[in-house]
Amino acid sequence: MTTIHDVAKKSGYSVSTVSRVLNQKKHVSKEARQAIESAIQALDYVPNDLARDLSQGKNFHIGIVLPHTKHPYFIEMLNGMIDCAFSTVYRLVLLPSEYDEKVEMEYLEQLRGKAFDALIFTSRGVDLDRLVDYATYGPIICSENPQRTDLQAVYLNRQEAYEEAFRWFQLKGKKDILLLLSRKYEASVTSQAVIKAYQAVFGQYPKECQIISGVTTYEEGFLLGERLARMTSVEGIMANVDDVAAGITAAYQQAKCPPPVMVGQGNQWSSQLLHFSTIDHHLYDLGYRSLEMAIGACEQTQIELCSTFIARE
Repeated sequence: MTTIHDVAKKSGYSVSTVSRVLNQKKHVSKEARQAIESAIQALDYVPNDLARDLSQGKNFHIGIVLPHTKHPYFIEMLNGMIDCAFSTVYRLVLLPSEYDEKVEMEYLEQLRGKAFDALIFTSRGVDLDRLVDYATYGPIICSENPQRTDLQAVYLNRQEAYEEAFRWFQLKGKKDILLLLSRKYEASVTSQAVIKAYQAVFGQYPKECQIISGVTTYEEGFLLGERLARMTSVEGIMANVDDVAAGITAAYQQAKCPPPVMVGQGNQWSSQLLHFSTIDHHLYDLGYRSLEMAIGACEQTQIELCSTFIARE
């Protein structure tokens, strides 16, 4: 494989002079530049981008740790990051984790080994204390409120929007509300926020039968809707994503039953077309701002964005 030393030997100039030409530096004579460029072309030399990046103390790779892409939450965040990255020299590397702590620790070790300039945790299985420990090796951006100042974060304040949605149910006289959570209460800050908002509005903890976790797609929503359509007690549903709410609605329509009052999340096309209420979490902005922070284009160390309840009658 051709090296910079081969170019130097063929051109008759030093390695340092060849390096200045490759990096488009000044203080190189016209004759030297022409001779070196001719040698590069003759030898078909391609610079080692990785070595060049590392010589600058960076590799311009940002690792995006995400559990999966089945939930629109992560897709919308990625869209924001990708659009932000287009205007920079940074490259995004997707790091799937399935909330596996061991896998996430491997990514943190790779940050320590300079495989990435920064990591963005869109969600996590590893403890926050671990993230703080590894933040000494490079920026780590957390997508939740860490409740501490020693960790960078771009996160959502969902609480007010959730409470507004439950008050909307309440104004409609709906009390028996089914809560659909992507993850179980103990493992998810988002699930905890939903339960907290329900308690704040209705003054009590929801019954165990009111909580269902693990339903994340349209197809899973449809299967759940088929079961719910045979029940008569469900008055309202707080879905974890619009597509799940759309699947439930389709199952009710197939059973020729009026669907419960519905609130989705995500403000996707499904909620707009079916005209049910939703909560917009501004996930594109969340992803965009997260990447800005990761590459040092933002002076703030923590940014709070607020979700918005959209009522559709």
